[in-house]
Formats: sequence, C-alpha cells, structure tokens
Amino acid sequence: MIKAEHKYSDLTSKVIGCAMKVHSALGNGFQEVIYQRALEIEMADEGIGFSREHEMPVYYKHQQIGMRRVDFLIEGVVSVELKAIIQLEDVHLAQAINYLEAYDLEVGLLINFGARSLEFKRVNNKKFKQKNQGNPKIK
Repeated sequence: MIKAEHKYSDLTSKVIGCAMKVHSALGNGFQEVIYQRALEIEMADEGIGFSREHEMPVYYKHQQIGMRRVDFLIEGVVSVELKAIIQLEDVHLAQAINYLEAYDLEVGLLINFGARSLEFKRVNNKKFKQKNQGNPKIK
C-alpha cells in the first residue's frame, strides 16, 4: 500500500490499516460517529498523532469566511473525512478535495465504513501552495 511516489504514503497507509482493523471488527451498519470513535482508539494505539473534530478556518481570497471541522487532522498534514454510507459517490470525493483546497492541505483520505468492504480514496490538492508547508492557518 505504501508508494514512495505519493507524499505521506507511510502515514496514509497506517491510517488505512487502522481503518481496516476497525471495519473488520465492527463491519458496516453503524453511524459515522461510532467509526470515528473506534478509529480514534486504533490510531492512538498505533502512535499516530491526530486531532479529532479539528476545527479549521475556511478562507476565500485570504479572508476567513467560516469554520469547518475535519473528522481527523493527522500529524498536521493529512485530513481524513469519514463516511458511513452504502457507496461513495463523486460528490463525496469532490467534498474531500474542496476541504483540502479550503484548508490548503496537500493530501487527504476519504474513508467509507458503510460498504461491505472498507472503501478509501487518497485525494490530492492540485492547488496546494508549497510555500505554506506547516500551514499557519491550522491551529
């Protein structure tokens, strides 16, 4: 699962591995918050640094226009959005990419616990501004 050409591949692979353990233990059919709590336990056990329900400002033309909570912010560099739905659709992928762009993060994961098999997608922000590494917008 780790691909050297993907930035933060080692970190995203660890998160996906934790999600697989959670899905294997709980299966599908629970509300998103149940998976969120279980994933929090699993990532803590694996020593992954994260913030849950991390509130982040949303900017437009360098002006803050609102706030949004990302399900998890992993080590300050990877966003994780969770779903517990039957099937991921393009709108969910677009939402995850929009969050990356709004937060100026480079990499994110979209994870769905609602399907029979765990679904996950790695998303990249093509508009990421390299100079903002260590993004000061993140508290």
